[in-house]
Amino acid sequence: MADSGEAEILFERRGALGLVTLNRPRALNALTLAMLTAMQAQLDAWAGDAAVTRVVLRGRGGRAFCAGGDIRQIHALATAGDHAGVDAFWRAEYGLDASVKRFAKPVISLIEGLVMGGGNGISVHGSHRVSSETYSFAMPEVGIGLFPDVGMTYVLPRLPGLTGTYLALTGARIGPGDAHAVGLATHHAPAGDFDALVEALAEGAAVDAVLADHARPVPEPGVLVAERARIDACFAADTVGQILARLDADGSAFAAETAALMRTRSPTSLTLVREQMRRGATLSFPQAMLTEYRMVSALMRGPDFFEGVRAAVIDKDGAPAWNPATLDGVEPGTIAAAFAPGPAPEPRFDP
Repeated sequence: MADSGEAEILFERRGALGLVTLNRPRALNALTLAMLTAMQAQLDAWAGDAAVTRVVLRGRGGRAFCAGGDIRQIHALATAGDHAGVDAFWRAEYGLDASVKRFAKPVISLIEGLVMGGGNGISVHGSHRVSSETYSFAMPEVGIGLFPDVGMTYVLPRLPGLTGTYLALTGARIGPGDAHAVGLATHHAPAGDFDALVEALAEGAAVDAVLADHARPVPEPGVLVAERARIDACFAADTVGQILARLDADGSAFAAETAALMRTRSPTSLTLVREQMRRGATLSFPQAMLTEYRMVSALMRGPDFFEGVRAAVIDKDGAPAWNPATLDGVEPGTIAAAFAPGPAPEPRFDP
């Protein structure tokens, strides 16, 4: 339940506006299956309501817009043997992301604090992403034995140069300056203006005009822009091992830190993600979402996701025992199988 005893996700109609508020601040507004299902139903209703001309997404609490899907819930379902429940979660999350992508009306995300994993799935595919001064983007799934999902198979390979591949293989965080530089955010405004933004949008004024009225200069870019040439050179290598070799040979502090970070990640995830980024560049959005469904279904049958969640959020020892423990131990057949159709009827992500 929500921290306040209210629902985990709140919906409100204000004039021309449909307002969605993620309401689990102590859990950094992580998305549960119930939240995903409720938001899908509400978006479907607003899609057919001519009086609602735009939708705004917010997260309560200030610390996070949304830190992603509730991996504790997924872990609990799986360890209880509820594999149908796990499958229902992924189908609901990916289906909602696809609905945001094709939603015919503006979807404006007001992003304060962390936006990770599934938080990017419900925001980055919308028409407008407004960063605040505390905005912090990451797709850190390689650190829990997963991969950047929620449509990142489509989004990340289309970022400038190899910046998307860098973000996917490291899970590194970036701030608003870098996010604007690569197109992950579209507008910038102080979080203190978000209430006023909502009210102005509710009055029905043109979305772009309202956002322009509250716009502030975007902060200076950070590491992603400063190290762009080095990222493009190192992450163009064909394999993860070759990327690490280029980073090791580079000699810069950035390269050393990046290589050290990658070496803490799941070898299986790293190998899978390198192939994901290669394939994603030529996939349509529905094809990318189906690819992710196949990948996540395969990883739910392996050990690393559950070990990664244990180390990160259950026991919190920060010491996952990856299996296999090295890149050389990852079987090519395991990677190929993750992109192949599974035994169950597959969902569709096109209209």
